[in-house]
Amino acid sequence: MECIFCEIIAGKSPAEFVYRGDKVVAFRNINPAAPSHIIIVPKRHVATVTELEEQDKDAAAEMLLAVDEIAQKEGVKETGFKLVINKGGPHVEMIVNHLHMHLVGGKKLVGEL
Repeated sequence: MECIFCEIIAGKSPAEFVYRGDKVVAFRNINPAAPSHIIIVPKRHVATVTELEEQDKDAAAEMLLAVDEIAQKEGVKETGFKLVINKGGPHVEMIVNHLHMHLVGGKKLVGEL
């Protein structure tokens, strides 16, 4: 089965990009949990956070460093936001098996995401 995030990165599926870097892209979630719900992904397909390899260290760093720029653009840098990375398994659903980070903000967030 094709990876939807890989298709978005390749330009085969539409997305509204908010960040494009050397190793990372970020785009709006199509089913947002808040006014600002951005998905941040490495361009290279890595299934989960526990499958990162030495070759992915620059992409992992860029994912985190992009947060400041994205939060500023989204207007949530000062009001706050959540960053979430899931590792799928029997207790945690991961709909797309491509490492991604959710940046969620723009409203008061309480409890689980």
